[in-house]
Amino acid sequence: MAAAAAAALRAWFWNERFWLPHNVTWADLAGEPGSGLQYPRAAHVLSAFPLALGIFAVRLLFERFIAKPCAINLGIQDSGPHRAQPNAILEKVFTSITKSPDAKRLEGLSKQLDWDVRKIQRWFRHRRNQDKPTTLTKFCESMWRFTFYLSIFFYGIRFLWTAPWFWDTRQCWYNYPFQPLTSRLYYYYILELAFYWSLMFSQFTDIKRKDFLIMFVHHLATIGLITFSYMNNMVRVGTLVLCLHDASDFLLEAAKLANYAKYQRVCDAFFMLFGVVFIVTRLGIYPFWILNTTLFESWELIGPYPSWWLFNGLLVTLQVLHVIWSYLIIRTASKALVRGKVT
Repeated sequence: MAAAAAAALRAWFWNERFWLPHNVTWADLAGEPGSGLQYPRAAHVLSAFPLALGIFAVRLLFERFIAKPCAINLGIQDSGPHRAQPNAILEKVFTSITKSPDAKRLEGLSKQLDWDVRKIQRWFRHRRNQDKPTTLTKFCESMWRFTFYLSIFFYGIRFLWTAPWFWDTRQCWYNYPFQPLTSRLYYYYILELAFYWSLMFSQFTDIKRKDFLIMFVHHLATIGLITFSYMNNMVRVGTLVLCLHDASDFLLEAAKLANYAKYQRVCDAFFMLFGVVFIVTRLGIYPFWILNTTLFESWELIGPYPSWWLFNGLLVTLQVLHVIWSYLIIRTASKALVRGKVT
């Protein structure tokens, strides 16, 4: 009974009429034995999990033996904020509220502990600060992301430079979905997928921050989009999306590194460069290059089908997020011009 239910669920999930264009089956994408042609398969994405663990291990070694010495050489000390002295009563209050206690509660705690109100306020301030990651920790994390984003961006550019669909996006749809998977394309896609899985893992071991839930959803959505586009062989246009997004990420991390090292002018320059590249790529190139080919060129060459609608729906949603993020970047840049520096 359970086996039959599982088989029915599997058949429903892998319905060819959802995933593939009309008159194409999964058997067609299995490839002819001995032909040497291979197409993306759902099982391939499983290799991202051990690779993600490997990336996570490399990150730990990188932060300890490369990033940390660099930070110390730049004068960033491995010292956290002043820690609050242990107090069971105040700790219980701290864990039960989301903001500083009001005047009434402060007065009650003052009488209960025989402490001055200012001393209690100072305790809560120190207690909040001690949960924040140290500058050294943030520097090491940013240096790791900077190194990966920069490396994967240049790998993507080098790979795509010789790819015909980089110069003519209609090549993404010619003979679709019978487009063979090359080893370089496979490694590029799976490496990107594994990296985002590693970010998912590291969120639960890193110091938890205010944007934990937002970033968790962001990584989950990114993983879903990469996995989805791989399984229905939209990897050609997927590589364009990946490379385009990697173009600005390493600049933001470079700005953070300069900020942690207290190189304010370098930080300002990198952030402004990041803002320009982000807006040009996400509000200019993305809609007029990526969305143009996924919505219009693909409609003309292969026509719509269920997973085509879902894929384009996700890409259009991503464009909405680009607009929101661009607004936030412009607002931050405007404030920086008023203050004279980026904070």
